[in-house]
Amino acid sequence: MALIERSFQEKIILVGVALGSKGYEEVESDLDELALLVDTAGAVVVGRVIQRRDRPDPATYVGGGKAEEIHRLSEELDVDTVVFDEELSPAQQRNLEKIFGRTAIDRTAVILDVFAQNASTPEGKAQVELALLSYRLPRLRGKGRSLSQQVGRIGTRGPGETKLEEDRRRLLERMSTLRRELREIQSTRQLQRRSRVRSRGATVSLVGYTNAGKSTLMNVLTDANVLAEDRLFATLDPRTRRLPLPGGEVITLTDTVGFIKKLPHQLIESFKSTLEVISEADLLIHVVDGSSKSAVEQMAAVREVLAEIGAGSIEEVVVLNKMDRVVGELPFEGDIPDAIYISAKEGTGVPDLLSEVSTRLRRRTVLKEVSVPIEHGEILAFLHREGEILSERSDETNINVLVRLDPASLGLLEKMLSDRKSGSLADGQFNL
Repeated sequence: MALIERSFQEKIILVGVALGSKGYEEVESDLDELALLVDTAGAVVVGRVIQRRDRPDPATYVGGGKAEEIHRLSEELDVDTVVFDEELSPAQQRNLEKIFGRTAIDRTAVILDVFAQNASTPEGKAQVELALLSYRLPRLRGKGRSLSQQVGRIGTRGPGETKLEEDRRRLLERMSTLRRELREIQSTRQLQRRSRVRSRGATVSLVGYTNAGKSTLMNVLTDANVLAEDRLFATLDPRTRRLPLPGGEVITLTDTVGFIKKLPHQLIESFKSTLEVISEADLLIHVVDGSSKSAVEQMAAVREVLAEIGAGSIEEVVVLNKMDRVVGELPFEGDIPDAIYISAKEGTGVPDLLSEVSTRLRRRTVLKEVSVPIEHGEILAFLHREGEILSERSDETNINVLVRLDPASLGLLEKMLSDRKSGSLADGQFNL
């Protein structure tokens, strides 16, 4: 993906609105995070505006008077762009740009811009491009003209820029092509996942807020050599590695894209094929930045996205990371019970985490005694492949096995034994 180089550092004003019962402190926290996003995108924040309203203004979100106030501040600070913390409608964005005489964008555009800069694989680029085009389509239609005048600023870069200069029909054709490509990639990934399931081993996914330290933990656990940087959304593409647990079991561990508050729905929709690995996991490791004052709120944001992708009911192990940065007691400690305290950077607490993961996965399994006729080696092979053999002894006619199986494998085993007993399958033949 070729990004447009800028010879200047874009100057930004941030705008937050305290709606209803939302307090100024919460708005300030949201703007702090938005400032980090803007910094990651390569711009600099030179001012902030916070307003109290009962509800958004349909025309300008902040109202005509406040819009004029922001315009005067923009002129005074000579800013290039005004960024709103909430998503603007195409009409609001158009009206604000007329008042400001400069670009007005929202949090969604900034997040999409950061994703556009960090996407590196063909799949990641296609997912981000589809999200960008989905976001820009109504804005292109609303303006009734090309967006090329804005090229080079936050919210206008990344894949698909040249397509925005074409008509709406060509843009929709491009989106259709991207969806088809992503469906093909999704189909390939599903085949790969089925292969991993057949090769035995539970699947565990690392989830968490962006920059919580998931990739660092992945590297510590598996030597995956995943990019781990102290910045937002450093890792977009999933990485899967095998991980042996203390009890001898081998699982597959996947690192996924980090989440954030108000994650754009266009990204969730576009990244569905990537996020499916989370919804199909047996267990989640929820990595939380224990040094953040917003840890509880960040956990809630992650769980909101998990529910949206169908993973809200999957059991999770909560990990408070970055304990090396914590001085004194955690103010929210009582709000996050049963958490594992670690520092992925220093490797402390990792053995406790692995032990807890092993314990949680074992709780999902069932002990089963099976008497396998010697001539039916397929069943014995299935048990060795799909379960954990705890004991095995044989007599003249049978091999007696004590095995630990997960519920899905137990169901397959019982069907195989039933088919053999009913004689629906020939000797030595089983539908695996």
